[in-house]
Formats: sequence, C-alpha cells, structure tokens
Amino acid sequence: MNKKIEYIKFVLPILIIFFWFIFTYTGKVPETSLPKLSSVKNTFFEMIKSGQLYNDLSLRRVLGGFFLSSVLGILLGIFMGISHRIKEFFQLTLTAIRQIPMIAWIPLIILWAGIGEVSKIVVILFAATFPIVINTMSGVDSTSETYLEVAKMYGLSKKDTFFKVYLPSALPNIFTGLRLGLSSSWMAVVASELIASSSGIGYRLNDARSLMRLDVVIVCMIVIGLIGLLMDKLIV
Repeated sequence: MNKKIEYIKFVLPILIIFFWFIFTYTGKVPETSLPKLSSVKNTFFEMIKSGQLYNDLSLRRVLGGFFLSSVLGILLGIFMGISHRIKEFFQLTLTAIRQIPMIAWIPLIILWAGIGEVSKIVVILFAATFPIVINTMSGVDSTSETYLEVAKMYGLSKKDTFFKVYLPSALPNIFTGLRLGLSSSWMAVVASELIASSSGIGYRLNDARSLMRLDVVIVCMIVIGLIGLLMDKLIV
C-alpha cells in the first residue's frame, strides 16, 4: 500500500507531459505559445553541450549567500529565543521589514551594490535570513519548561543548558528554517537576475523571452524547478 502511495507523486508530472505532447503534436496549441517536447529536449542538450547551462547556474552565489544567512539567522534566532530583552529589541523592526516583498528590495539593493555578485549575496541575505531567524527563535522559545527545570535542578551551566536542552529541542525548527531559507535564496537570486543582471539563469530566461525563444524559456524554467527540488531534498 505504501509503495502505491509513493508512486502517486509521479502521476501528475506524467499527465502534464502527456497532455503537453498531445496538444503540441496535434497542433491544437501553436509553437508560438508552447514549443514541442522535442524542441525543448533538443535545446536542453544543446545548452548542456555548449556549456551555457552550466555557466548560467548561480549555485555558487546561492550557497555562499545561504551560508552567511544561516550563520546570521541561527545566531540571531538563538539570542532572540533565549533572551526576552533581545527579542523585544529586534522583533518589531524585523517583523516590519519581513512584510516588504523581496521583489521590492531588489531595485534598492541594485542601486546600492550594482548588478554584480555583491548585490546577489545581499538579495539572498534579505530573502533567507528571515525564515531562519523566525524558525530558530520559535524552536528555542518553545523549549519545554520541564526540561529547563531539570537542567536547573542538576546545576547545569548556561553553556551545558544550551547544548543539552535548548539546541536539541530547537533542531527540528532550525532545519525547517534552513529548508525555507534555501528555497527563498534560490528564488530570490533568480528574481534578481531577471530584473538586472548580465549573467545567471534568470538573465538567460529574460534574454530568451525578449528573443521569443520559448524553448529556451521552458528549459530555464524546468532547470530552475529541478535545482530547487534538489536543494529541498538535500535539506530534508
């Protein structure tokens, strides 16, 4: 029964590919609206052979920015979870900033840092840090009072209380935050490349759109989705 349930996840992708093939092969949907599967497949392999697809992937900048976001987000989340004073100091400002969509920050960040690598790292920091901070703080803050009382009864130091009580309790939330943060990093850097960039998968997608190369647009979209899925599975 479990194996049958596992296979269900492949049904929808297969149906999408099937109807895509039927509608484009019979000519019901013109290639100007949706390219044929064969065209997308050929373009995909051409982009791999030429090295264009590899050069366009922004994984290095995503992982670099995500690492910085993880360190900053986890540290800030821990301090906010443990100390009520630190939480009160940061929470109002962070909550207000978090309500502004990431896409609204991109033009300002580009004005500050240009369209190079620095602006992409800043975009990732803005996008990924908040979910990591919120989830880490929530995990630390929800540590059972019973466990803390036991730690106090055994005379554990603040350091031992953190590593033996707070951290194990918060780890599931921390990894949830990292999962959301990594996904946000990838989406944010693609969005920033769409708006203003001279390289990257987002830039390639926007350039293909302006040239009416729908096959390249579809390839870029598929690659963006697959890379995002791979990153998500890695964290899980």
